[in-house]
Amino acid sequence: MIGSIGAQSTRIPGREASVLRVIIDRVNPASEQLYRSHLDALAPRWAAALEAENLDAVLVSAGAPRNYLFDDHAPFFRPNPHFALWFPQERCEHAILLIAPAKRPRLFYLQPDDYWHLPQQAPEWAGGCFELSVYSDPDDLRDAARAAAAELGSSACIGDDPAFDNCPANPPKLIDRLHYQRACKTEFEIDCIRRATEAGVSGHLAARDAFFSGASELEILRAFLAASGQTEGDLPYPCIIAQNEHAATLHYQYYDRTAPVSRHSFLIDAGARWRGYASDITRTYTATPGDVFSDLIDALDAAQRQLIDTIRPDIGYLDLHVDMHRRLCSLLAEFGLVRCTAEAAFELGISKTFLPHGLGHLLGLQVHDVGGHQAGPGGELSPPPSDYPTLRLTRITAPGMVFTIEPGLYLIPMLLDELRAGDAASEVDWPAVEALAPCGGIRIEDNVLVTGTGSRNFTREAFAAAGVS
Repeated sequence: MIGSIGAQSTRIPGREASVLRVIIDRVNPASEQLYRSHLDALAPRWAAALEAENLDAVLVSAGAPRNYLFDDHAPFFRPNPHFALWFPQERCEHAILLIAPAKRPRLFYLQPDDYWHLPQQAPEWAGGCFELSVYSDPDDLRDAARAAAAELGSSACIGDDPAFDNCPANPPKLIDRLHYQRACKTEFEIDCIRRATEAGVSGHLAARDAFFSGASELEILRAFLAASGQTEGDLPYPCIIAQNEHAATLHYQYYDRTAPVSRHSFLIDAGARWRGYASDITRTYTATPGDVFSDLIDALDAAQRQLIDTIRPDIGYLDLHVDMHRRLCSLLAEFGLVRCTAEAAFELGISKTFLPHGLGHLLGLQVHDVGGHQAGPGGELSPPPSDYPTLRLTRITAPGMVFTIEPGLYLIPMLLDELRAGDAASEVDWPAVEALAPCGGIRIEDNVLVTGTGSRNFTREAFAAAGVS
């Protein structure tokens, strides 16, 4: 089980091969058949959204880097996700897509003359998938894109390109329809998320080994990056590398340069990207296999697996979230952290102190992918209930959805103080809770695809392929 892996350093079968696959695949075009099928699926979806909003076309800008304030350097470039949905390559600064129903998508691509930076080049496959026009000057590119859209009639734009000043920008109703669609992935998208998960797991295994060898948080981060074949600019989100009580901060954002004198625990929340699509994986380890914290990790791991076994189409994600809270209450009672029954702990809301975040979120081009609270394509909303205000996903499960399942059990001082001051304080065994506080907390997170009859767990598959249960 996850919490009981020993401190020995082992060679992980296939890790080097996995890193090589990441590097090789990034310089090759997308899997042709899956990608072309993906474009074929997007065309009618977007056509329906445009027709519903009485639009003849839409311009979609990739965007461009923006310098830091009072500086001449910019952060890592990330394209507009609506652009990336069609064009799965990040070397696309200033590019614009023109999408119109029943017409081949047009790609206006910037290939500048530059000796300060290596100029981006239109990939060989682009001409086979789009009507491709290449420009060396961004102003000429924008003029051509605007003129082409004007010929088609009523148009809008998606993005923040200044070229779109005279065009309706990001119409909310159109954005709602496009966001709602993105919850159910095409086979190409599913394959990208699966590959991103494999790359992320390679990094996780190296990070685990680094922790057991006594590494600092910064050293663990470096191990993760190297094994997953990524730079920091490639990451879908900043890695959470938390030792000891740092694991009690849900989005812990720093990396200690020195290892702690006393080691209790290690939580890593880190993912990878594959053609823009993200994985999001969390594992927790104890420094002392066989202790109570180790048993608690194993128990939460088992509860998470059992919950995932219940996933199928046409159930509410909120129901999964509530189910997990009931399972967590059972663990609190089993491990003596509460004095009352599991049912009483649930009714008192005690589990909310130990699990203050939602069970998970949609996963795709964005780590917290869009449309999680939508009830329909027209912008209808299904907000999270007041009991669970941080839940990011409230939709009914459907085949093709990919989301995370990430229960946790945390010892967060400020939330424990609130519980101690409340009506349920007498139902908590405070010495038992305080004994675990130096460990910070536990989170276990997998990337799960809803299939036609059940679910598929990409994260467990990747760990199993590496010989880890």
